[in-house]
Amino acid sequence: MKAIVVRDLAEGMAGMKLEDRPEPRPAINDVVVEVRASGFVPTEVDWSSTWTDRAGRDRAPSILGHELAGVVTALGYGTTGLSLGQRVFGISDWHRDGTLAEYVAVEARNLAPLPGDVDFAVGASLPISGLTAWQGLFDHGHLRSGQTVLAHGAAGAVGTMVTQLAREAGAYVIGTGRAADRQKALEFGAHEFIDLADDALEDVGGVDLVFDVIGGAIQERSTRLIRPGGTLVTVTGLADARPEDGLAVDFVVESVPAQLVEIVQRVRDGRLRTNIGTVATLDDAVAALNPTERRNGKTVISIRP
Repeated sequence: MKAIVVRDLAEGMAGMKLEDRPEPRPAINDVVVEVRASGFVPTEVDWSSTWTDRAGRDRAPSILGHELAGVVTALGYGTTGLSLGQRVFGISDWHRDGTLAEYVAVEARNLAPLPGDVDFAVGASLPISGLTAWQGLFDHGHLRSGQTVLAHGAAGAVGTMVTQLAREAGAYVIGTGRAADRQKALEFGAHEFIDLADDALEDVGGVDLVFDVIGGAIQERSTRLIRPGGTLVTVTGLADARPEDGLAVDFVVESVPAQLVEIVQRVRDGRLRTNIGTVATLDDAVAALNPTERRNGKTVISIRP
């Protein structure tokens, strides 16, 4: 099968290559999925799980990608809950070969049914962005109606999900980003927008929840805006600063099929829009995933049109 492979951490994103790799076989409780579309997170090439397995052993060459939409083509021993020919979507294991390939072996427990009226590219754009937003807001941030959310990177793939889900939950959303991001952030539902380059972040006032996808100095400045009892949630690691009277949570997104079902239903009934910037074929994936200009939306690779 064809797959996007990396062999050397030092090469980073530039080391991506389209190669022929053996087709996977399903282990116990696995399914093999014929991948129709795959999402990608650019920081994957820096994750330790891309280069080593859970025992710390080198596993390069590694197939990139960890979110998918496709069709089940094989069942492992003892696998239940899914069937041959079923449309599915979800997140694959971080320490195993990924989804930028024609086939991938995935634990069945990480997948949810993909309704027939949802395009594979849309399905592949949802798992990491949608679940990151959902878990950060509700599982870790315990968001309630009437609260104020400061959503960093509000025009990005995660940020647009954060904005929409928070607003649906009854929150007031302040988005941040670059000046060029303002219109998109407002179109996806932010009530107001802060240009991190030119506007004073401290003028925002008190907020109940900071959703951080930037880290560093922006995260540290944001902690001073959190009201007593509020929460900072981040996916970038925690800086030295913490809220004076609140919580700081750094988390790694998990594949939770029940939450995927909730997210895709919102897409079906129009309450949630995806933020897909580019759709490219597997043959063009290396160029699409190494853009020469900044992109805000999610890049999705169509494996089998």
